[in-house]
Amino acid sequence: MFFSKDLPSPTSFFTAYASMAGYMMMIRSMAHELIPAPIQEFIYSSLRSLFYRSSSTTLTLTIDDDNMGMSNEIYRAAQTYLSTKISPDAVRLRISKGHKDKHVNLFLSDGEIVNDVYQDVELKWIFVTDGGDKKSGGGGGGGGGRGRGGGGGGRRSPVDDDGKSEYFELSFDKKHKDLILNSYIPYIETKAKEIRDERRILMLHSLNSLRWESVILEHPSTFETMAMEDELKRDVITDLDRFIRRKDFYKRVGKAWKRGYLLYGPPGTGKSSLVAAMANYLKFDVYDLQLASVMRDSDLRRLLLATRNRSILVIEDIDCAADLPNRVEQQPGEGKNRGESQGPLTLSGLLNFIDGLWSSCGDERIIIFTTNHKDRLDPALLRPGRMDMHIYMGHCTFQGFKTLASNYLGLNNTTMPHRLYPEIERLMDGDVITPAQVAEELMKSEDADMALEGLVSVLEKMRFKADESSQVMTKKESRLEMNEMTLKRDTEGSPKKNSKRIKKLVLFWT
Repeated sequence: MFFSKDLPSPTSFFTAYASMAGYMMMIRSMAHELIPAPIQEFIYSSLRSLFYRSSSTTLTLTIDDDNMGMSNEIYRAAQTYLSTKISPDAVRLRISKGHKDKHVNLFLSDGEIVNDVYQDVELKWIFVTDGGDKKSGGGGGGGGGRGRGGGGGGRRSPVDDDGKSEYFELSFDKKHKDLILNSYIPYIETKAKEIRDERRILMLHSLNSLRWESVILEHPSTFETMAMEDELKRDVITDLDRFIRRKDFYKRVGKAWKRGYLLYGPPGTGKSSLVAAMANYLKFDVYDLQLASVMRDSDLRRLLLATRNRSILVIEDIDCAADLPNRVEQQPGEGKNRGESQGPLTLSGLLNFIDGLWSSCGDERIIIFTTNHKDRLDPALLRPGRMDMHIYMGHCTFQGFKTLASNYLGLNNTTMPHRLYPEIERLMDGDVITPAQVAEELMKSEDADMALEGLVSVLEKMRFKADESSQVMTKKESRLEMNEMTLKRDTEGSPKKNSKRIKKLVLFWT
């Protein structure tokens, strides 16, 4: 009874509510007529923002593809990273496959949500597609509707041709803001780089009319299939790994992040295969530069600046690719008003890009020269800082043969050695046969006995020729020594006779 006396009657309560509603409707109509629409929107958005900040502990980051007119690396990293986190319960996904891709790629569709956990912090990702002027407030929401409203604060992503903009929203508890920005985002970028490296399609770029043309590099060569000594393989792999992980070191010591390799040795010893093995190991593109097609230093500079980071620049047979200092004879009067940049291709122009000022234009670059005759190269090309590691690719050794036998015939170290192995090891001692010649013989038959017997026959012939040639050279050297001794004994003779003997000696040796 006490409460019934103190409380207002239902009639008075509803009367007061009706009066208040009438006043509110009148004030609202007057506000619409007297207050401009932009000011109304500002007041409403301010009230919404104030209410949201006071009632929510969730922070939402908007990540779109626009970074002041440039590509947003965080957006690309998030897109790649989240493609590996798609839930099996997802009901709608986007699928794509480029002409260079080997497999189809799955990406989030509008409104799809991905939940992630990082250091016990729960995070929610949502992919949002904003259809032009329409506010797709559903979209799985949260901050999505607020971000697209008048006071949502985030900058809108660029609009596609069909009027749609796409972006990611990342939501988490506000107290973990520093952890997300300073640790989680860098973690996503690192993981995305690893994923892209695994998916990367290697390209081989070749020169055509001073432009790079690209094809997919599908060379199967790897360090496991190379007919090289195991110790040399380990040295090359160790050097490559050290180069890749020393970005901060190169920056600290003030050097361009690049590495130079000189591959030299007789033809058919696997120099080109080693280049492909290095590209497959590092996941680097390959640029095959033919210097004979480049006429000026300015053209060379433009071509080299067009190469991408994380790539290998190869100049094969550098000793005979071009006579760099005097390869182009300048016509009288030519170049007087064109400047140095229009001069002919020179050795200094190539060296300037290898380790000069232009060498700092790009990161993670590997430069490889190959040659059959190291002694013919200009010493300026060989000094440290240009060609950092010299790798001799010699004739096939027995260890290299076993690698080729495993590749071509399936004979590996786990099985009992073939009965012909001791004979092959004896015949291969020394510089007898190249890996390319061994591979050619092993390809002639799929039967191991027949292939190895054919190889033994070839080795015996080559061994006989090598021994015969060695005997001839030994006889010539002995005769030369005898002639030299005779010349020394006759030094007291007339100068005219001595000159005749010297001429005969030179003609004999020639």
